[in-house]
Amino acid sequence: MADYDYDVLVIGAGPGGYVAAIRAAQLGLKTACVESRETLGGTCLNVGCIPSKALLHASELFEEAHSGALAQFGIKIEGASLDLGAMHAQRIEAIKGLTGGIEYLFKKNKVDWLKGHAAFIAADTVQIGERAVRAKNIVIATGSSVSTLPGVQVDGKRVVDSTGALELAEVPKHLVVIGGGVIGMELGSVWLRLGAKVTVVEYVDQILPGMDGEVRREATKLFKKQGFDLRTSTKVTGVETTDAGVTLTVEPAAGGNAETIEADVVLLAVGRRPNTDGLAIDKAGLSVNSRAQIDIDHDFRTAVPGIWAIGDVVPGPMLAHKAEDEGIAVAENIAGQVGIVNHNVIPSVVYTMPEIAGVGLTEEAAKERGEIRVGKFPFMANSRAKTNKDTDGFVKIIADAQTDRVLGVWIVSSLAGTMIAQACQAMEFGATSEDIAYTCHAHPTHPEAMKEAAMAVRGKPIHI
Repeated sequence: MADYDYDVLVIGAGPGGYVAAIRAAQLGLKTACVESRETLGGTCLNVGCIPSKALLHASELFEEAHSGALAQFGIKIEGASLDLGAMHAQRIEAIKGLTGGIEYLFKKNKVDWLKGHAAFIAADTVQIGERAVRAKNIVIATGSSVSTLPGVQVDGKRVVDSTGALELAEVPKHLVVIGGGVIGMELGSVWLRLGAKVTVVEYVDQILPGMDGEVRREATKLFKKQGFDLRTSTKVTGVETTDAGVTLTVEPAAGGNAETIEADVVLLAVGRRPNTDGLAIDKAGLSVNSRAQIDIDHDFRTAVPGIWAIGDVVPGPMLAHKAEDEGIAVAENIAGQVGIVNHNVIPSVVYTMPEIAGVGLTEEAAKERGEIRVGKFPFMANSRAKTNKDTDGFVKIIADAQTDRVLGVWIVSSLAGTMIAQACQAMEFGATSEDIAYTCHAHPTHPEAMKEAAMAVRGKPIHI
């Protein structure tokens, strides 16, 4: 072991990388983590999950106060105004607190932070600045970056990516979002609530690609009600910027007459791509697949012994919590333990209002595998939701018709992101819809809708 600088070297300090490094150190392995940012936490903590949720929450509060929505509860507010600078300040405060917390955890667990960019020079060695570091095990956890679109040049002013959309200095009069996926709908929601007109241009026929079809239709209805202008089955063929704004040229995805849309700001949100460029993985004997990902086996091993990979650079959904679980598992595998991630039970959440959450199979995918039963319960019939005047959405449970085992759960609700945890745990334990139906739920709560949806799988809900 004296020939190696470290037992484990993790490249990247995002949710997957920093968790892998901490877990490896906890297991007694000499560990370092390479990170080129000035702060730890990767995209998620610095310019992704955390700052976007800070603005989503703040913008929800502003809309409640400004729109008069609280008057129905006897709360009348006059003269509410927006201090966008203060809103950005609380976003930055949240980032500093959490990234600083990871730095503390590194020190607590004796993880060395090697500041700089890592590139392979051999299968067991990376170059970081002028220093070559050799490790017995190297974990690639370099995350992902914003995908580009031909003909659309991000300038950080008129045309922004998700990072730029978090830092707009003023509310645009008209924001056009290219891409109706999770990131586009979340950031579009922020600026819509703060006063912008928001148009979403999506190439496919519905927003939120990959989600359950019924959920996508419900979301479309709710977003249109909120004021979104949704242009589906539409492609962007050109973007021109001027000092005054941006002109987009669009046309039907299937072909047809072009038209132009004038905007103040355009947000490009067409997905993300793995960060594999610049690592010189070829010098380690590795290559990427057709999607620029690094292929791995069940235990997160790459094709080269001693090199492992997790998170956004490997196949699977690009989600922080997936990367975190893989970070724990890969460290345990390196230490000779058994690290497992059940990739069939990875929840996804859209943090709009209402939130949209799902885990497991969509109804469409489940039907392709065999006979199913579906139970659905609307929040309109849930006592707590009705009391709170929070009745948008439903819970939907998909179960195998023969075994009753839960195959998927989809929720549209203000509390969907929290409620989906019960579904994940149930599915992890192989629960049936009957197991959920016969589990006592506190009254009055939104999660009672989960119980009723489970009862509806067998056609026996109580409150509808």
